[in-house]
Amino acid sequence: MTSDPISSLRKAEFGFPGPLRDRLVAAILDGSKTSTTGLVADYEHEGDPLPEVGSRSVVVDSDDRAVAVIETTGIRVMPLAEVDFAHVVDEGEGDADVTEWRANHESFWHSDEMRAAMDDPGFTVDDTTLTVLERFRVVKDLRSDTD
Repeated sequence: MTSDPISSLRKAEFGFPGPLRDRLVAAILDGSKTSTTGLVADYEHEGDPLPEVGSRSVVVDSDDRAVAVIETTGIRVMPLAEVDFAHVVDEGEGDADVTEWRANHESFWHSDEMRAAMDDPGFTVDDTTLTVLERFRVVKDLRSDTD
């Protein structure tokens, strides 16, 4: 009996299940999204290590189905105020500039869902909040795989 190498990978969940995750996963699969932004505080809260260059994870859709394997190609940890436009473009979410990107991300980070996930009803971010800027590439599209 062989073990399934996909099931041993860390799960990559982009946003919460629903329309946002559906858009983000579609952008990953069509190649327009090659970076993402996390919060150091979220990794710490979950007890998860930060991703490392070369690490792989499995992207799941809103139904928790594995749709792709991605490999981390770069990591930068920096204050929110220092996120640059190149990262915004690579996120592939259509933001026109860093200000628009930040407003959209703050809306997510300040959402009831995120505050519940952080166990902090008053959770907020500011210029000094440490972000994890992760670049990645799709190494395997799992949508066509059959059992």
